[in-house]
Amino acid sequence: MTQTKQKLLIIEDDPGLQKQLKWSFDAYDVVVAGDRESALAQIRRHEPAVVTMDLGLPPDPDGSTEGLATLQQILALAPDTRVIVLTGNQERGNAVKAIAMGAYDFHQKPCDPEVLGLVIERAFFLNALQQENRRMQQSQADSPMSGVISRDAGMLKVCRNIEKVAPTSASVMILGESGTGKEVLARALHALSPRASNRFMAINCAAIPENLLESELFGYEKGAFTGAAKQTKGKVELAHGGTFFLDEVGDLPMALQAKLLRFLQERVVERVGGHEEIPVDVRIVCATHQKLKDLTATGRFREDLYYRLSEIVVTIPPLRDRVGDAALLAHHFKNKFSAQESRSALHFSNEAIGAIEAYGWPGNVREMENCIKRAVIMTDGQYIAADDLGLNGAAPEEEPLNLRQVRDEAEYKAIVKALARVDGNIVKASELLGISRPTMYDLLGRHGIKSPG
Repeated sequence: MTQTKQKLLIIEDDPGLQKQLKWSFDAYDVVVAGDRESALAQIRRHEPAVVTMDLGLPPDPDGSTEGLATLQQILALAPDTRVIVLTGNQERGNAVKAIAMGAYDFHQKPCDPEVLGLVIERAFFLNALQQENRRMQQSQADSPMSGVISRDAGMLKVCRNIEKVAPTSASVMILGESGTGKEVLARALHALSPRASNRFMAINCAAIPENLLESELFGYEKGAFTGAAKQTKGKVELAHGGTFFLDEVGDLPMALQAKLLRFLQERVVERVGGHEEIPVDVRIVCATHQKLKDLTATGRFREDLYYRLSEIVVTIPPLRDRVGDAALLAHHFKNKFSAQESRSALHFSNEAIGAIEAYGWPGNVREMENCIKRAVIMTDGQYIAADDLGLNGAAPEEEPLNLRQVRDEAEYKAIVKALARVDGNIVKASELLGISRPTMYDLLGRHGIKSPG
C-alpha cells in the first residue's frame, strides 16, 4: 500500500513535531529530515512532489539563514518541487522572502493539521497537473502541428484544414499577414503528407534579386553565364518527390511567373543555358501577405498562375483576431526564453498580461516572440512588468451582434482568456472566473474547449 502513496517530505528538527506531522498526514508516504544535508539526501532519493519545511534549521534554529539556504538548494536540485514553508507570526518577512525565492506557499505555526492538509493536497494536485501537461507536451513534440500554439477556434480550424489537405496532391496557397506563421504551416503540411520522407525546399521570392531568382529556381548548366563553373540543380529539381515552398510568391517577377506556370502545366524544368526537359514530381505550396486577386486585377500577377496555385486556399488569422492566443503565446515564449537564458521562475505581472492582451500585435507572432525575448533578457527580478514589454496602444473592441451570440461569445472568450492568462491551470482559471471546478469542466465541454489537463 505504501508504494501507491504520494511522497511527502517533512523537514523539521523537532523530533516531537516530526512525529505529530507524520501521524497527521498518514495518507501520504511521509519521509522526514532534520537538517539541510539529510533533506537534500531525501530529495535525491525519493524525489517528493511536496515538501513542508521549518525555516529554523540547525545550526541556526532561531534564525532563517539555514532554512532559506536549504530552500534554495532544493529548488536548484528539483525545480518542480512544491515547498510549503512553516513560519511564526513574527517571521512574516522571512515567509515573503521564501516565496520570492520560489516557495509554493507558507503556513503559520502552530500548525493546524486540517488547514495545512488542504494546502498540501492542493500542492499535490497542481504538481500532478504540471506533470500531466509536461507529458502531453512531450507526446506532442514530434507532431507536425506542434509548432502551432493556439486555442482560438479560427486557428484550430486552419490546422484541421491543413490536416485534411495534407494527404492530397493539391497545390496549396497560404495567405496571412507577415509573422503569422505561414512557413510553420507549410512545413506541417509537408510533414503530414505522403512526401514527408523527401525534401522540403523553400525559397523567398522577395529576398533574391530578379537576375538570380531563375537560376535559384530552375538551376543552370556549366557556362550558362559568367561564374557558372559547373552544372547546378535548382531548388525545384532538388525538391523532387517532396514539397517546394514559394514564400512571398506575390513578389515573383512576371517573366518567371510564365516559366513557373509552364512548370505547373508540364511538370518539367529547363535549367538556365540548357535545352533538356527534366521531369520533376513536386508538390507546390506558396504563401504571401499580399492580396493576389488585387494584383491580378492590376496586371501585376498572372490570373492563370493564380488559379493554378490556389487549388486550396488557407488563410491564417492575424494574432489580434485569435481569442486568448496573445497571453498563451506570451507564456510559451517566456518559458522558452527563460530556459535558453537560464532565467528561472519568471512570471508576468497582471499589468503585463493586460498590456499583452490589449496590444494589437501588427507584427503578429514574430513581433510577440521578439518582444518576450527582449523582456526576459532585460527584466529585473522574477516578474515581467508592463514597462519591460515596451507596448503601446490597445486592440479595438468588436461590436456585438445579438444577445444570444454576445452571451455565448463572451462566455467562450472569458474561458479561453482565463486559461491563457494562467497558462492552462484549471484551478486558477476557475478561481479567476469565480466558478467551481465542476462548472469549469462543464463549460469546457459545452464550448468544445480541450482541457489542458
